[in-house]
Amino acid sequence: MAKDYYKTLGIDKKASKDEIKKAFRAQAHKYHPDKGGGEAAATKFKEASEAYSVLSDEKKRAQYDMYGEAGAGFGGAGQGFGGFDFSQGFDPSQFQDFDLGDIFGDFFGGGRASRRSARGRDISIDLEIPFAESVFGTERNVLLTKTSVCSHCHGSGGEPGTEMQTCPTCNGQGQINEARRSFLGVFNTVIVCPTCHGSGQVPKVKCKQCKGEGVERKQTEIKIKIPAGINNGEMIRLSGEGEAISGGSAGDLYVKIHVRPHPVFTKEGSNLYMTLKIKLSEALLGTEIPIETLDGKVTVKVPAGITFGEILRIKGKGVPGERTNRRGDLMIRIQIELPKKLSKESKKLIEELKKEGI
Repeated sequence: MAKDYYKTLGIDKKASKDEIKKAFRAQAHKYHPDKGGGEAAATKFKEASEAYSVLSDEKKRAQYDMYGEAGAGFGGAGQGFGGFDFSQGFDPSQFQDFDLGDIFGDFFGGGRASRRSARGRDISIDLEIPFAESVFGTERNVLLTKTSVCSHCHGSGGEPGTEMQTCPTCNGQGQINEARRSFLGVFNTVIVCPTCHGSGQVPKVKCKQCKGEGVERKQTEIKIKIPAGINNGEMIRLSGEGEAISGGSAGDLYVKIHVRPHPVFTKEGSNLYMTLKIKLSEALLGTEIPIETLDGKVTVKVPAGITFGEILRIKGKGVPGERTNRRGDLMIRIQIELPKKLSKESKKLIEELKKEGI
C-alpha cells in the first residue's frame, strides 16, 4: 500500500517547509522510543522520519508529488530507517538544518535544556483579607516551611571560614560530559556537575547544618505587601521567595488573594458602590442622612424629587490610586421604600396630593 507522507505528518499538501519541520518535531517528541511507547511508537517514529526526509527536500518532494513513493528513491540498501542511512551510524546531516537539540533534548538531557540554569520550585498560597484592606492595601506576614538558603553557611555548603577546593568530579569545569546510547547511536551531552552544582569548587569542610547542600528545610517569615485596590482572585508574585536550590536561583512565591465580601459596599474599578434606602417623603421633600463609609461617618444630602435608582456621588471616598494620590468616588444608589400599608390619615393626605396632581 502506497504511503501518504503528508497524512503521516498530519499536514496539507500545500504545507510550507516550516510547517513540515514543525509537524515532524511534534511527531518526534510524541513517538520517540525513549518515551517507552514500545514497538508501535518506534514504527511511528520511523514513518515520520521517512516522511520528513522526503518532504523537507524540495527535489524529493517534487518527485514524490509526481510519482509517489517510488519516485522519491526509497527502499534501497542501507536505508533501513525510512530514508535516513544509519548503516554507518547516525549522520545528523541527513536532517539538514533541523534543530536536533530541540527534538532530542528532552530524551537525552542535551540541547538547550542542559544549558538552562537551575531554578527552585515555585510556591503558591492563598490569603484571605477583609474588604477594607483590599481597598486601602495592607501588609501581612506569613510563616512558610520551605527549602531556603542555609542560615549557617549562607549557601556556600561549607563551614564558615573553610577553604574551597577544586571539584574532584568535574576538575573545576562545573560541567561533565555524559554519553548515552540509543538506537540512533551514542549521544554525548554536557550536564551541570551534580557535585559542585556548576561552581567548579567544593568546600574542604562541609557545613554541619545543611551537610554541604547549601540549602535547608526551615520556617521562614515573609512579608507580603498587598496593593490598594486589589481584586478578589488576583495573584501577587514575590520573586525569589519560592524554594531555594543548590547552585541556582530560588523560585517565586505566588499569593492568591481572596477578598471577603462587605455587607454594604462593592467595588467597581476605582469606585465604591452602596445602596441607600430612603422613605417616600424623603424622596419628595429631600433630606440629609448620615452614613458610615470606610473612612468614617459622612452626611449625604438627598435632593428633593430624587427618583428611584438615581446615583449620588461623594468624591474622593473610593479606592486610592496605585500610582497617583487621586482616589475614586463613592457612588450611592437611591432606593425608595414604599409603604405596604397606609393609615386612614395617610390615605387622606395622599388623596389630597392626588387632587393636586402629585
